[in-house]
Amino acid sequence: MTDLYVYVHGWQTAPPAAVRRASALLGLARELHAARPGSYPGLEKGYRPWAVVVRWPSSSLPSLGGYRRIRDRAHAMSAPGRGHAPHVLAHLLGYLDAARPDPASPAVLANRNGQYLHLVGHSFGGRFLCEAVQWAASPSGPRVLGWSSPRVPGRPFTADSMLVFQMAAPRDAFDRLFPSLFPSAGRAGAPLRGPLVLTHSRWDRATGFWHLRAEGTAGIGHSGVGVAPVPQFHARLLDVDQRYPAVALDHRLVNVDASRLFRGGARTRMAPAGAHSDFARPESAHLMLSLAAMSR
Repeated sequence: MTDLYVYVHGWQTAPPAAVRRASALLGLARELHAARPGSYPGLEKGYRPWAVVVRWPSSSLPSLGGYRRIRDRAHAMSAPGRGHAPHVLAHLLGYLDAARPDPASPAVLANRNGQYLHLVGHSFGGRFLCEAVQWAASPSGPRVLGWSSPRVPGRPFTADSMLVFQMAAPRDAFDRLFPSLFPSAGRAGAPLRGPLVLTHSRWDRATGFWHLRAEGTAGIGHSGVGVAPVPQFHARLLDVDQRYPAVALDHRLVNVDASRLFRGGARTRMAPAGAHSDFARPESAHLMLSLAAMSR
């Protein structure tokens, strides 16, 4: 194994479907790497991904009430004092730290065989990850984490990249809901070494139509991030035969417009969620592979 992906699914996803989707994405990534190895400098020594799928009850009626119920559940799973999501990630990373050899570099969650950690979320799963990582990184978070801890400065945990497809959160979420994710004066921020990359598509009805009615504004998955505490970069989702230049992804926060590809079929477009789940495609795997390669 060279790359470990922690995948958290979103709204209206049954546990078996979450495993199938994560497996499909990694399968596409393996196929792309095998077919076009020269397109991913940094992965010359191989790419052997593995996924840990965090499954949670996300099913509800396709209605405004159902959307709000799952939104509140996703928040409650990470809320300080009652949520368990930070503990799940903390113990997972603690296990990885105990099982791996000494890292080649203290700044990267890597060992002599080149293991890297990537976080991938979809919809409310992205919200879940952001809340969990933010809280786990705080001084009041679970002590099992070594993130930014002065007691073990040589063994910090670090996520090498974070990719969220069609995030179900307000456009000002990184100012209002996740203020500790990024570093600021007097605060180191969450242990996210690489970029936070988020896709959006105007064909996403879940974060457009439903999010607008539930929260009074379109969501990130529909319109991208609005305001944020760090500068943003805007890019578009590329075809598999187009390389991502480093300048497109090497930023704290990257908005990727996927409207050209995340459209859904005729039936999907008329469904309550629209193209919200139309991301299990080679172009998404291409973005994942590019992030993995640039993490080296």
